[in-house]
Amino acid sequence: MSQRTVNNNAVTVVGRYYGGFEFSHKVYGEGFYNFKLMVPRLSDYSDILPVTVSERLIYGMDITSCRQNIIIQGQLRSYNKFVDGSNRLILTIFARDLSLQQEQEEIKNPNQITLDGYVCKSPLYRTTPFGREITDILLAVNRAYGKSDYIPCIAWGRNARFSEKLKVGDRIKIWGRVQSREYQKKTHNGEVINKVAYEVSISKMERINENNRSGSNDEGVEDCC
Repeated sequence: MSQRTVNNNAVTVVGRYYGGFEFSHKVYGEGFYNFKLMVPRLSDYSDILPVTVSERLIYGMDITSCRQNIIIQGQLRSYNKFVDGSNRLILTIFARDLSLQQEQEEIKNPNQITLDGYVCKSPLYRTTPFGREITDILLAVNRAYGKSDYIPCIAWGRNARFSEKLKVGDRIKIWGRVQSREYQKKTHNGEVINKVAYEVSISKMERINENNRSGSNDEGVEDCC
């Protein structure tokens, strides 16, 4: 994997094992497992995030009974899964390195991600009932071997107004955090079910003009929690 591909999708999360440890799949004889990680925010709320890890990284480690914080560095990846008669976009943090936080080790930001990719769907600007401005962006981030990850992102305030003007094919770089968001969905028979969406909450973003040799960029920065 090229260094360019590694750098355009980098995530670090620190949190406690939350459950759901189960076998996922095998690639060339190497087993991979899924579990949930509870990552605290600055508020009292915590994000419950999906993680995929190789058996190599957890060899000799009992994650399910771990009482220490787990430090994971990797990439936010997506894949399609056929669920209830339709394809769904599934997100997971793919661990490239996993370690246990030591007592003397201080982690200032337990949830951070950097993405460099291309807008692949027209941004959707909207306002909440409380007047908050939001823009939804779907970002295509290149991966090795001609693959791409499609990452839902959400911008707020000034970032929302800035990203509303982006066009399909624009290249942007964003900084933020991976978040889980609960919502309710009504089924075809009228039943209301609780579901969880995963997305990147943008704290800073930059448009990259690849045709400008001077490298000058338009920026939108939102001061948010």
